[in-house]
Amino acid sequence: MIGPVDSSRVPRYAGPATFARLPRLDEVAHADVAVVGVPFDTGVSYRPGARFAPAAVREASRLLRPYNPGLDVSPFERLQVVDGGDVAVNPFHIGEAIETIEQASSDLQAGGTKLVTIGGDHTIALPLLRAVSRIHGPVALLHFDAHLDTWDTYFGEPFTHGTPFRRAVEEGILDTEALSHVGTRGPLYGKKDLEDDRRLGFGIVTSSDVMRRGVDETVDALRQRIGARPLYVSIDIDVLDPAHAPGTGTPEAGGMTSRELLEIVRGLRGLNLVGADVVEVAPAYDHADITSVAASHVAYDLVSLLALKEGL
Repeated sequence: MIGPVDSSRVPRYAGPATFARLPRLDEVAHADVAVVGVPFDTGVSYRPGARFAPAAVREASRLLRPYNPGLDVSPFERLQVVDGGDVAVNPFHIGEAIETIEQASSDLQAGGTKLVTIGGDHTIALPLLRAVSRIHGPVALLHFDAHLDTWDTYFGEPFTHGTPFRRAVEEGILDTEALSHVGTRGPLYGKKDLEDDRRLGFGIVTSSDVMRRGVDETVDALRQRIGARPLYVSIDIDVLDPAHAPGTGTPEAGGMTSRELLEIVRGLRGLNLVGADVVEVAPAYDHADITSVAASHVAYDLVSLLALKEGL
């Protein structure tokens, strides 16, 4: 097992910025988990910039340490975790980019490697779900986001960062008995947005619900809905309030704190997690790397959940 560079011997600010200072995929014989970047933001509807997220999150992740006290696990001792590099996609053609991401993620998972993907905008969730469902069948989805992302089209286009989960339901790659949004808030185009979302099978825990019910009750409800199904977790960083994640393309007031998000993610311990993504970090809108730091910690906890699952 090759672990991260020892920060007590080599300063954190020195050397290449792989995720958590982990080895590259080409430096190991086999990877149990790969943290992979998808620098793509052609599907955004407002502020671009998430194509720069993988590099920014890797840079912020230099501060991560090998023991996770929140989950009582040293993930890099249990599993061979690597930085899988970036999937190089066509920034001028959404359809081709989706095909490239689907093929690359399928190739990476062919030997049993699990992926934690750093986007990029939320368009990338669709090809990632296609690839993971090819292995596990229709999966449960836990979707953290300010927005529903179940709209039909934007400007007549069916593949954008606001449409991936409608397409995923239509394609039969999600288990419609176990779909949940967490952290939604803000204005909608109309009440029909919520009606369509319910028809697709989603349950909603709003940001206000999290505040009123608390983390423990929220986690209990989510765990009951998910059960033992294979679970994919998709986290749009704008689920956090702009105070905690200003660097994102479509910020909404009234969001969750980074503490609430991390505690809910940790509450998924023991579930059948099969893949995850963290998307929509747009570093140019953040003056102090607050958003990238939050995203790096969320990704680290997702890796830790995979380590606990595989270590059972």
